[in-house]
This record gives sequence, structure tokens and C-alpha cells, in this order.
Amino acid sequence: MTSTAAGSAVRPAPAPPRLPSLTGLRWIAALLVFGFHAGTMRIIVEPDYKAVVDAMFTLGLSGVQFFFILSGFVLVWSAREGDSRRTFWRRRIAKIYPNHLVLWGAALIVAWWFADPVLPAAALENLLLLQAWDPRPGWFYSINTVSWSLSCEFFFYLCLPLALPLLRRARPKLLWALIVALPLLILALWPAQELVPEVSRWWFTQVFPPVRSLEFWLGAVAAELMRRGLWRGPNLSVASGIFLATWVAAAQWIRAELWTTLLAVAYLLVIAAAADADVRGQRSPWRSRPLVWLGEVSFAFYLVHVLVMTSVLRWSGHWGTGFTGWRGPAVVLGFLVVNLLLAGLLHRFVETPMMRRLAPRRAARPTPVPRQRTADPQAASEAGQAGSRAPYVDSR
Repeated sequence: MTSTAAGSAVRPAPAPPRLPSLTGLRWIAALLVFGFHAGTMRIIVEPDYKAVVDAMFTLGLSGVQFFFILSGFVLVWSAREGDSRRTFWRRRIAKIYPNHLVLWGAALIVAWWFADPVLPAAALENLLLLQAWDPRPGWFYSINTVSWSLSCEFFFYLCLPLALPLLRRARPKLLWALIVALPLLILALWPAQELVPEVSRWWFTQVFPPVRSLEFWLGAVAAELMRRGLWRGPNLSVASGIFLATWVAAAQWIRAELWTTLLAVAYLLVIAAAADADVRGQRSPWRSRPLVWLGEVSFAFYLVHVLVMTSVLRWSGHWGTGFTGWRGPAVVLGFLVVNLLLAGLLHRFVETPMMRRLAPRRAARPTPVPRQRTADPQAASEAGQAGSRAPYVDSR
């Protein structure tokens, strides 16, 4: 406690209201990516079954986009005044690095087992989460392939504490201008890629950290608007309907170059609406205990799923050939269960204890009743109660 000149105590900044619905949404993002990879690995051979998976998960790769927007939103929402940059960086490293290190080692063991060549320099890049900066084919997807997204996240983690003071001081008009401009910048990547050599265009649009950080900043700006009570968007039911309509339309009729922009907007609306429902204490299907648990293990699930699936398919001799008849869907469901079990173990015995050991502790602060855009005192009371019961949501 510090004191003012008048001798009155200055109370520490209160903790932000908790957003358990966003934890549940993390599982949806992970499931989209899993479904996409299950489809591209051609595990299901039966045409009718394969058509269903393709229809559901054609756009599943955008689940990573969902992750990025969600991370930007949660990190800005949960940032507390007085936390130092060093504290923030230490907490983020403690969150992502232990799981990454375990999967990095596991991927090297798998490569040794199958006698796959491994370039030491590529392995070192991957270990240090620098691989997304390397445009050479095979380097940015090296070792545990999905860890390229951690390289992008790590760049955002480095930038956020430096930019957050500017974000906090920004005028509302500037924040709203950014909400409009960032999706347009994402759209502009399609003509902009013509300036990049053809061999590097996928890397530039899909992997390059400054480009992918546009999605982080979109979530970050929306969180700042909501933190100030200025966000104006549809409620959760309407936002979910917009998302489903966008998903179907994009998969069926809309040109591919518009997908990322439209889905970025749809994801942002759902994320903001779910957060708003938590703040107001309104009902949200994403706040259920099973979904919250799935969201908590989603980071580990994301890191293990491709390595497990490719390793099993190669070991069993079904890599590239898949499974006929009903066995294809059964194998996909089996992979889902196995990856969940492994993710639960990784979360329980690596991620959680290492976070406790490595991350700096935050002093316990009371959770306030959030500012309401309604004068209904009952709604304010329910919001405060929901926040006090809900588990704290982290960035992934």
C-alpha cells in the first residue's frame, strides 16, 4: 500500500472480471484445426464420409486465426496496471515453453525412430521459436510442425507490453478505426503477396509473424474497447448466427481470398459477444464445466495432435492410404480421444506445475462487479457472482 500526500491509502487496481466462456471457445478453435488436419491426412477414404468431413472442416485451418484473435483479446483484457514488462514476459514463457520443449523433444525422438533427417540449425530455430521468421520451405514447419504458431505468438508477446501503454491512451475513434482497418489489411495481403517471390507466398501470408500479428491486434483492440465499456456488437446468439452463416457461405460460395477477412470479423464478433455475456452475467453455452476443461487442455491438444496422428499412421502403414469404410471415422474419433488423454496428462503434469513454478505470482485482488451498460442491479449482481466462481482464463 502506498499513501497520498493527504495520507489516504491508494487501493491497488482490481482484477478484471473473468471470462470463462473464452476458455470454452479455445476448444472450438482447437477442434477446427484437428478436423482440418484429419481431412488433409486422408484418414477417411469412404467418399460419403470424407465429403462430410470436408464440408465441416474445409475452413478448419482458420482455427489458428481464431486462436490468435482470442489470445490478443484475453491478454489485453487480463493485463493489470502495475505489472512490469519482465513479469509479463516471464509469465508468457512459463505458459508456452514447457509444453513446447516436451513436444520438441518428442518430435526429435520420432524423427530418430523413423530415420528422418534433421538439420541441427532447423532444430535450434524451432527450439528458440524463431522458425516462423525463416521463409525456407521445410524450415518454418520443422520438428513439431504446429509450433510455428508459437513462434508467431512469441513475437506478439514481445510486442504487447511495449504497445499496451499506447493502446490504453488511444482515443476511442482511433480504436474503432483500427477495428475497421485491421480486417482490411488482412484482405490486402492477397494482392500484397504478389510482391513476394512465389515460393515464399504461403509463408508470407500464413506464417510470417508481423503479418499474423494483425489478428492478435484485432483481438487486442476489441478488448480495449470492451474494457472501457465502449464495445458495441451483437449479442452471443446473433454473433453465433453470423458466424455460422459466414462459415457456410465462405465454404460454398465466397472466393478464397475473402475467407480470412470474413472469418476474422465473424470470430471477433463471437469472442466479444461471449466475453460480454460473461461480464453481464448472462447465459453462455461456452461456460459449462466440460467445455472449460477442454479449453484448458486445448493448448496441449493442439501441440500433440499432428505429431501423434502422423506417427501412428506411418507406423501402421496407413500414411497416405487411409482407412476404408467405417474404419476411417472410427480412427479419427480414436485419434480425438487419444490426443485428449495425452493433452490432459501434459496439462496436468507439465503445463500446470511449471506455470506454478516458473511464473511470478500475482497478489490476490478482489474481483469487482464489472461496469454495466444496463441499470439493472440484478444483472450486475449476477455478473459479479459469475466472475467470482469462474476460473481465470489465460491467453490460449
